[in-house]
Amino acid sequence: MNFLGAGLPSRWRSLATSLITAFLLFFAMPGYFGWWPLLFVALVPLLSAALYMPPLRSGCMGLLAGFVYNMLTLHWLVVVLGKYGGLPPWLSVPAMVLLSLYMGLYLALFCLLLSLFGGRSWHKERSVVTLVWIAPVLWVGLDYLRSILFTGFPWLDIGYGLYSQPILIQAADLGGHHLISFGLVLANGLIVSVIDRQRSTVHWNLRMERRLLLAACCFLIFIFGYSVVRYRVMPSFFRQALQAEVSVVQGNILQDEKWVPEKKEKTVAIYERLSRRAVADKTTELLVWPETALPFYPQNDPLSRRVADLVRRENVYLLTGAPTYAVDTSGDKRKITYFNSALLVDPDGVIVNTYAKQHLVPFGEYVPLRKYLPFLAPLVVHVGDFTAGTSSTPLALGKNLKLGILICFESIFPGIARDEVAAGANILVNLTNDAWYGRTSAPYQSMAMTVFRAVENKRSLVRAANTGISGFVDPTGNIIDKTDIFVPGAITAQLPVLEGETVFVRSGYLFGAACLALLPVLLLFRRRYS
Repeated sequence: MNFLGAGLPSRWRSLATSLITAFLLFFAMPGYFGWWPLLFVALVPLLSAALYMPPLRSGCMGLLAGFVYNMLTLHWLVVVLGKYGGLPPWLSVPAMVLLSLYMGLYLALFCLLLSLFGGRSWHKERSVVTLVWIAPVLWVGLDYLRSILFTGFPWLDIGYGLYSQPILIQAADLGGHHLISFGLVLANGLIVSVIDRQRSTVHWNLRMERRLLLAACCFLIFIFGYSVVRYRVMPSFFRQALQAEVSVVQGNILQDEKWVPEKKEKTVAIYERLSRRAVADKTTELLVWPETALPFYPQNDPLSRRVADLVRRENVYLLTGAPTYAVDTSGDKRKITYFNSALLVDPDGVIVNTYAKQHLVPFGEYVPLRKYLPFLAPLVVHVGDFTAGTSSTPLALGKNLKLGILICFESIFPGIARDEVAAGANILVNLTNDAWYGRTSAPYQSMAMTVFRAVENKRSLVRAANTGISGFVDPTGNIIDKTDIFVPGAITAQLPVLEGETVFVRSGYLFGAACLALLPVLLLFRRRYS
């Protein structure tokens, strides 16, 4: 029987299991606590309960666990929607609750399917091996589904919890962060199997069961063993690689002041002052400002000349975020489209290349079905209604550097960084404005996910955030330097410029999709043998 709370009525046992799992995950993940060792045991109560409970009850248990965990994790959404998005509490709080409920549905489906495919509610002596191997496939498959459904929201998948331990996550260059998630869920399942094997009714002469559990152990040894070895050999590649000196400026412009027309000159002055300090030694090759650091359209604003004068005077390339627009006069009507862009300015003060953000934030940078939901219009009043870009071509800086750009939460979508590296990017740059999140856990969560883009692609990563966290990540995921949140500053680092493609870039990015594709296969397999 279920080892957790065996003396309690089943209703209270389910409640206890859900809450314990939710809180263990919350304490383990980055943000306020980040107690990462808990990731190897956080799912044990949930898996153990799903092993014995019928599918419907398991699903309800998963829904509660997922809902509570996401309420704790996504509380910052009230700040985004309320304080900066202009929505009243009676809209912002229900929106956060509904998103948490939506996210919880995936954990509910995980528990329901796990009970269906590998539980004992209908087969009392089913081997625990079924659960051990099916659980990570289900988990990763559903994580991948969440990353693509309704434009995708892959926020803080379980593998991201190991971001602070680069020695354990190098296998991400094989199968992405999904492979790390797979390993963590598999480890939790193995603990459940060890507990389960203590039952007096277990027959230890089940050769196939022992072999499959041993295979699970070997898989974990491979993932984390590979990571340890890869982590130790990568520095030799760094020493042989071209080094690029990059400076990042964090202006710390408050969100409620950022788009005030009267304060845009002050904003430029702040970036000028911090930039001069950053490049004082005249060795910086690239200066990076955050997303929409220029709170105006550079095509037609006189302040653009001050920016051009700065880069000419300091003889440096500048990469900065700014809104841009394009005018289409080919049709009967004059059409203007707006973009959230990154601009590359050369030392002559000329904009030589641009990148337009490809994955826009729903209800933040555009409103789906806007004419049917007019009450949500305040969400875009500060940033406009943007159009998505379509190009993943890196921005070339001289002959040697090719910048792959990730604007804002594009850094949480592995496919965007992967496409840019496949197109030739040898450094990744994340421009973001995390002022929206306020002093919550979100900036730390966002930084944690960004670290994995460096590891998956084995590229140095530069992060410029308006209010932090800004910093530098080497290709193994070490955070070389970083800023605190809500302080102005400038930091500089030398970064290795690596070439070549990882397994993840070539084909490993399909690992999550492969797990999702296995779900209908598992359903057919169960129908055949049930």
